[in-house]
Amino acid sequence: MRRACALVQIHRSTFHYVAHPTDDTPLLEQMQHLATQYPRYGYRRINAVLNRNEKVNQKRVRRLWRLHRMQVRRVVRKRVRRTRPERLQAAYPGHIWAYDFVEDALADGTPLRILTVMDEFTREGLALDVALTTSAERVIGVLTTLVGQHGAPAHLRSDNGAEFVAHAVQSWLAQCGVQTLYIEPGKPWQNGKEERFNGTVRDECLNLHVFTSLVEACVRLGAFRHHYNTDRPHSQLGYLTPLAFKAAWYETQAK
Repeated sequence: MRRACALVQIHRSTFHYVAHPTDDTPLLEQMQHLATQYPRYGYRRINAVLNRNEKVNQKRVRRLWRLHRMQVRRVVRKRVRRTRPERLQAAYPGHIWAYDFVEDALADGTPLRILTVMDEFTREGLALDVALTTSAERVIGVLTTLVGQHGAPAHLRSDNGAEFVAHAVQSWLAQCGVQTLYIEPGKPWQNGKEERFNGTVRDECLNLHVFTSLVEACVRLGAFRHHYNTDRPHSQLGYLTPLAFKAAWYETQAK
């Protein structure tokens, strides 16, 4: 035996050693119980829970965890696909108007609140009303002027701003026979055409000028609205202007 151990280069004590493996059954049962109770826990968190009662070596826990394949399973929750209601699309001039507020400021920092109104079918900018504050009364005043000029639309689309959901505004619209189309909170793309109009106003007018007074802001925005409706080609209208597109549509309907 001495010669054999020398040939293989091991100690005789190592040759005589008999392993006494630790019984992992109690620990394994605890781990399986915890893994069932907390299915999203990994072995590190399970080890932390086990150590509340007695010290357990993390390597031992990891070995049993992998040996018995207790890895956390990836959970993919099946979501119920909700059918989105079709958003009403404008089918003729005056069918759907949309309105919103755009913020800007004078040179001295005085805030401006610009009420923008547009026709979704023709993309015509109906109003760029400038004031220092907002209110339901102001909204009603602008809409009253527009209805007198163009007639009342069938629908009016907007977000859920306080000025648009005010009882006074809703009551006035109901008297005019106008139905409201409020978009869902936090989803401005549901009022996409109005948002596009607002972006154009900001990009091609507000960002190019510094207004020194409320009067100057009114004059410049009024000039821009005229340019937008009569001179500016619109990509979504076959590069016609809104008023040219509107005239062509009525001409087609008359045939």
